[in-house]
Amino acid sequence: MLKSYLSELEGNLMASLKRDDPRGKTVSFFVTCMIDTLHPETGMAAVEVLEHLGCKVVFPKGQTCCGQPAFNGGYWHEARQVAEHYLDIFDDAEVIVTPSGSCATMVIHEFPRLFTDDRERLTQAERLASITWEFTEFIVEGLGVTDLGGKLAEACNFAFHDSCHGLRHMGLKSAARTLVRNIENAEVVELPAADVCCGFGGLFSVKMSEISGAMLDEKTAAICSTPAQVLGGDISCIVHINGGLAKQHRGERMLHIADVLARAIKQEG
Repeated sequence: MLKSYLSELEGNLMASLKRDDPRGKTVSFFVTCMIDTLHPETGMAAVEVLEHLGCKVVFPKGQTCCGQPAFNGGYWHEARQVAEHYLDIFDDAEVIVTPSGSCATMVIHEFPRLFTDDRERLTQAERLASITWEFTEFIVEGLGVTDLGGKLAEACNFAFHDSCHGLRHMGLKSAARTLVRNIENAEVVELPAADVCCGFGGLFSVKMSEISGAMLDEKTAAICSTPAQVLGGDISCIVHINGGLAKQHRGERMLHIADVLARAIKQEG
């Protein structure tokens, strides 16, 4: 019953979003604050993949956060200030691509909610929402590419952790698996409870640390149960999970899908 409701919710959220064909348009890359600060190499990997596909990619200077931490914490006034800065920085973008389902969710679904009392800002927010894509979604659904033509030096199995925002708000699941499945020497297997939350939830992991820790233990146990390399599409979940694995002195580590795709295209031919 709950899964059916969530599936219907996912479909309704994205069905209401009208998007123009993004092919041939300049990509404004939103790196996100967590990737920029903690894993800049992942941002560079995503850009390498986009350029490999023939996209012209620009990096709007002055970009910071989307405001999601404040929004999720109930500080909507502060989140609105951050969102206004984002709207101004990306105002002239033709297409926005971000390697984060949670940040894409914030721009697409929550920005318009912040400006219901400001017609000018609301119009601006709705336009940017309509041109914003998550990284794998943009490649598969936007560009129509399912095979990057890449390969790995050695055979490897991959499994996915599906982050909550990306899965339940954006419907992200198949695109990432399709891209990896079409890499030579790569095979996709399913992670137990792949769609179960890792316990991060932004401020949730701080305010409800004991519950978050218990959820994290279940997720790391699932990861350790598979010999596959586990991938994700949100650095926030990856950092949270890898932190848990490190505390347990485990050798397993999660990677962002962009890192694997970039590695694969460098091995091609």
